[in-house]
Amino acid sequence: MKIKTQYYGDVTVVQLQGDLDLDSAEFFKTNVTDVIAADRSSIVIDMSEVGSIDSVGLEHLLWARDSCDQNKCQVRLAGLDDTCKKILEVTRLEDEFDCYDELAGAVKSFA
Repeated sequence: MKIKTQYYGDVTVVQLQGDLDLDSAEFFKTNVTDVIAADRSSIVIDMSEVGSIDSVGLEHLLWARDSCDQNKCQVRLAGLDDTCKKILEVTRLEDEFDCYDELAGAVKSFA
């Protein structure tokens, strides 16, 4: 997995490229921890280039949400493809996240 971080004003976008799974989950967690530690209060996780999510990846998405809650920041998901949306739906986690079809919509939601 590759992770790229971009800034749009006060919003930090964490763009994931690859699968969010057992092999990449700790790398994801480290990057999100760094963003939260930098006192960024608005985070969008751009998943437009994520092909699949396994159970460990789901756990780490929930961890990111909970960590943001504890550190008074907000997190949104953007760009989930049909497969990733279905995974959230089947696991009944679709209501646990604010999800946006497009990155721009997620970034603008913080305005």
